[in-house]
Amino acid sequence: MAMKLRVVVSCPCPCRGLGSSARSAREDSWLKSLFVRKVDPRKDAHSNLLAKRETSSLYKLQFHNVKPECLEAYNKLCQEVLPKIHEEKHYPCALVGTWNTWYGEQDQAVHLWRYEGGYPALNEVMSKLRQNKEFTEFRKERGNMLLSRKNQLLLEFSFWNEPVPRDGPNIYELRSYQLRPGTMIEWGNYWARAIRFRQDSNEAVGGFFSQIGQLYMVHHLWAYKDLQTREDIRNAAWHKPGWDELVYYTVPLIQEMESRIMIPLKISPLQ
Repeated sequence: MAMKLRVVVSCPCPCRGLGSSARSAREDSWLKSLFVRKVDPRKDAHSNLLAKRETSSLYKLQFHNVKPECLEAYNKLCQEVLPKIHEEKHYPCALVGTWNTWYGEQDQAVHLWRYEGGYPALNEVMSKLRQNKEFTEFRKERGNMLLSRKNQLLLEFSFWNEPVPRDGPNIYELRSYQLRPGTMIEWGNYWARAIRFRQDSNEAVGGFFSQIGQLYMVHHLWAYKDLQTREDIRNAAWHKPGWDELVYYTVPLIQEMESRIMIPLKISPLQ
């Protein structure tokens, strides 16, 4: 006796408020998006296609996991030494922001530096700091306070805001995305449109992608008055036509994601 089988295909990603016909159309568009690129990455490096061409700035993002009993002393030491590097006119670098993680990995310090001139500026600063006796002593003292540390070298997306000093008080959210290899161009194409949905409250601070360190990493930095304001702004984005579609398309590009809520130190240009 012949039997009929019915196969039910479910949506690969949850969507808010989508009807069945709209969902079907978007599933079809999503499948097509896996095979159609708006920019062919084989024609040029990702850094040339996605980064700002009018600047040659390179960014360094540092994560320091501090011994819990040393966090206060660590912050005090950083507040004594880091401004001197930031203000030294012979160093082509600037401290963009420095924070402690509030929610996320605990007893962690995060520093973001900009090197104006790219890799040559980075090399120049590192060479001069190795000859700076105060900095070498700072590194030794700091090293005794740390459990672990890592860094990444980043470029900024061409369509994101320039990270500039701002008054506070604010909390900052660093949202980090580990993308699937080969999907950075798609991410850039979608977020070049998505960022316009997140400008109304001046919450967008900067967007970056990794060049050295953990690769295919994207970092979005946001500023909010407080956690409730963050919640309100993020919820409001879902009421803007087109935001849900862009989220729908970008979710399949992500392998892992992490959110840190951070509090700036007193010396941070981003307050």
